[in-house]
Amino acid sequence: MTKLISWNLLRLTGASLDDVVRLIRREHPDLLLMQEVTQEMDGLTRRVGGQYQRNLMPGRVHGLAVWSPTPLPTWPAVVPLQSGAMFNRICQIVDLGSFAVANVHLSHGQILNRRQLRRIARLLPNRAAVVGDYNLIGPTLLPGFHDVGPREPTHVCGDIVPLRIDRCLIRGVACLEARALLRETSDHRPIVVRLAVAPHMQLEPAMALDSVA
Repeated sequence: MTKLISWNLLRLTGASLDDVVRLIRREHPDLLLMQEVTQEMDGLTRRVGGQYQRNLMPGRVHGLAVWSPTPLPTWPAVVPLQSGAMFNRICQIVDLGSFAVANVHLSHGQILNRRQLRRIARLLPNRAAVVGDYNLIGPTLLPGFHDVGPREPTHVCGDIVPLRIDRCLIRGVACLEARALLRETSDHRPIVVRLAVAPHMQLEPAMALDSVA
């Protein structure tokens, strides 16, 4: 079983390095996925050890980051996504050995973010999860995947109606738990999912990862 946590940190004004360290020490995730991560988080391994990788969104001061308490089988692959009206997006694909996890912060366009999901899905093996900030309203419409993330709202911004935009989609794995943690210093709540391999699914070789690393 693998415990994943995903948290959009709200770049320069949200969660601090101390906040992330407290989350790790309290929740003990096997993998922490972060969005809107700035240079401040590069001090994470000095505080809690483990393996960490941060990749900037093109032309931005923030990006995606992955932290693991133990070494990963391979370094996360960085995949460019279809361009949005404002700026380009990437995702990180983490190979955990038994399944792969995509860390995402998708575009706001409701057609574009679904196109980005389909591109990511084509690069993943049969056993996979896509976790992060989807910026998506309504169903994901991603064939073969099931939305198992927390059902309560995960994002509040000013007077805007709370939205469930931090999600987890899975294929070939089972979800044993899904919950949203209390809101802290970001406008997003961290989400927690516990995933386990579904042994009846046959895993295809992740050849696509080699081509985008």
